[in-house]
Formats: sequence, structure tokens, C-alpha cells
Amino acid sequence: MTGVAAMEPMLPDLDPGLGDQVLSLVEKSSSFSGSLNASLKASVGDIVRALNCYYSNLIEGHDTHLADIERAMRSDYSKEPKKRDLQLEARAHIEVQRMIDRGEMPFPALSAEGIRWIHREFCDRLPDNLLRIDDPVTGETIRMIPGELRTRHVKVRLHVAPDPGSVPALLARFVQAYSSPMLSRTQRILGVGAGHHRLAWIHPFMDGNGRVMRLQSHAVLKELGIGSELWSVSRGLARQVGRYKELLQAADEPRRGPLDGRGSLTESGLAEFCRFFLDVCIHQIDFMRSLLDPAEFTNRVETWAKEEVRAKRLPKGAWRLLREAILVGEFPRSRATDLTGYQERQARTVLSDLVDKGLLVSDTPKGPVRLGFPSTVIERWLPGLYQSNKPGRG
Repeated sequence: MTGVAAMEPMLPDLDPGLGDQVLSLVEKSSSFSGSLNASLKASVGDIVRALNCYYSNLIEGHDTHLADIERAMRSDYSKEPKKRDLQLEARAHIEVQRMIDRGEMPFPALSAEGIRWIHREFCDRLPDNLLRIDDPVTGETIRMIPGELRTRHVKVRLHVAPDPGSVPALLARFVQAYSSPMLSRTQRILGVGAGHHRLAWIHPFMDGNGRVMRLQSHAVLKELGIGSELWSVSRGLARQVGRYKELLQAADEPRRGPLDGRGSLTESGLAEFCRFFLDVCIHQIDFMRSLLDPAEFTNRVETWAKEEVRAKRLPKGAWRLLREAILVGEFPRSRATDLTGYQERQARTVLSDLVDKGLLVSDTPKGPVRLGFPSTVIERWLPGLYQSNKPGRG
């Protein structure tokens, strides 16, 4: 059996550099979350959930195109079995994150029940093909049970995961360490990065651990008032995936000598991973804030819309409705006449065209509309959002 002491330390010492990063993250997340109206936040949240899913899957080696993810959310699945499975996987990820974003997670993110809930909700939505996995030790094909902690030994790259019988105790220590009332707010935020690694180290499930880790980190950040549906940790991790995996592995190493903390594992390796994780969060907030700068975003959409009108792919008057959705947020369909200056029938035609193209969306057929982000406009409206083959800092 693997004792809980084998996972120590749970947090690195809070040096001035880490403290400054935490402070920067708090300040940036706070100012960003208040910069958009509620309806635009909801629409951006839809595209960011797809973004988070896309990049999280990419980390796992599953490249699902944005258009296929979009179709999956409309229950429009490919007839090709492999592509259909990936679409269902993408939809599963988005639906679980949407529940987290809406506060529908029934357990705290820092609880064994919460971690198992994420795994169960995600895996319950997967096709049976993706639940059948090969045991890395025996080579036997087994069916994974959603939400069930692993009962077999596993090895992930160089890391030999703890004995399966130790997983419940290790999860209990994980929860106690990162939710302790003795922790300061700064330590709790630092603990999101540290916990991301330690959950990977425990490897509580036979498969799906990476997605659970990233969704759980997102949920913890939300509970701390740092994370939001406006930015994606997974995007930053995927764009530096080599570094991400390298630092995860480095933090698995044993203590590097008498000056490397007091636990069984390397404290310096854990600190380095926490610095990386915080840096990723900060840069993703900066990136999304720059994309959604009100003046710049409005200008990009206006330029695009006028080009589309000139090319006769959009009706005249379309920009006025899009501008209202950007500036005000949600507005009733009856406003289309005043906004366009057209007669009711013509204004309704313009509105219907935008709704049909997904540029305006509504929760009900006759309800108010807000801005939509169909895959066809993402690169023009939000340039650089999807560039998995061009790693960098953005």
C-alpha cells in the first residue's frame, strides 16, 4: 500500500515570486470578469466551453475540428464511427463544463465525491467504444465504469501510480490539504496548480484522468472566484503541451536532496509546475481580454459584417442588429424594426437571416436574441483562438 506521506509536500513554500503571480492572477481575473455584459458573457461562454473541450481533447491526442464540435451540439453526428465517437466525447466535455459553469455541480470541486462526479458525468455520456480500454499492465481489454476509482495498477510514462487500494486515502488527503480552513486565500489559489499535479499523481481512474484534472481545476478556480467561462486553462496548457507534460513528470520525482523540502516528492519540482500553471492562467486571461476589448471586437465584427453585406452574403441592416447584441446584450425580436429602420416584414427577414446563420441565438423560437459565435466567423471575430499547430504564448 502507498501511504499518504508518499504524496507530500502538498504545497510548495510561498516565495515572493509565487505570491506575485497569485496577486496578478487575482487582479486580472477580477477586472476581466466585469468587462462584458451578461448576455455577451453567456455567448462567449458557449464558445469558450467548445474551446476548452477542443484543447483538452488535443492534449489527449484527439483532434476534433470546431465545426464537428458545433454539429455535435446540434446532435448532427458523422456517419463515420470514429469521428462520431470523438463528437460524442466533445459534447460530453462541454455538457459537464456547462453544468460546472452554471453552478449545477452537486458537490464541492475539492471533494472525492466531486471528483468522482466529474468522471461519472463525463464518462456516462461517452459511447461504449471509448469506455473499453486496454489494461496497461496486463494488456486485457476492460470496460471502465463511470465514476469508479481504479482497482488495477497503472503506469503513465515514467510514473508508476500508487497502489489502487491506496487511492481512497490519497484522495482524502488531497481534499484535506487543499480545502483546509488553515490555508490563506493565496495558498488556496496556489493549491489549484499543486492539486492539478497531485491529482495526476494519484491517477484515481483507469482512464479519463487528464480531462477530470482540467475540469476539476476549472471548477476550483470558479469556486475561488478566479476562474470564469470567459477563458480556458486548457488552451494555454495545450499550446505548451510539451512543457506541461515535462513539468508534470518532473514534479513526480523524489526529493532532490536535503534542501528540497521535507516531503517524499520534490518541492522544487512542484513549485516549478505551480509557476507554470499560474503563468498559463495569467496569459490566457490577458489573451482573451485583448480579443474581447470592446472597441477592437466591435470594429472586427463591423468590418466583417460590411464585407459580407457588400458580397451579398448578409442583408443590409445586419450590422445594426449585431451591434445592438454587442453593446446591449440580449434584446427582444420586436426591436429589429427600430434598429434597422425597415418595415416590420423586411426587418424580420434580416433578423431571421442572422438567426439562421447562428450570428444571433435565442433560447426559445420567439425569445430575445443575443450574439452567437458560429464556427464560420471565429477566425475573423476572435483571431488566433484556434491555432493548435502554432504554439506560442497567446
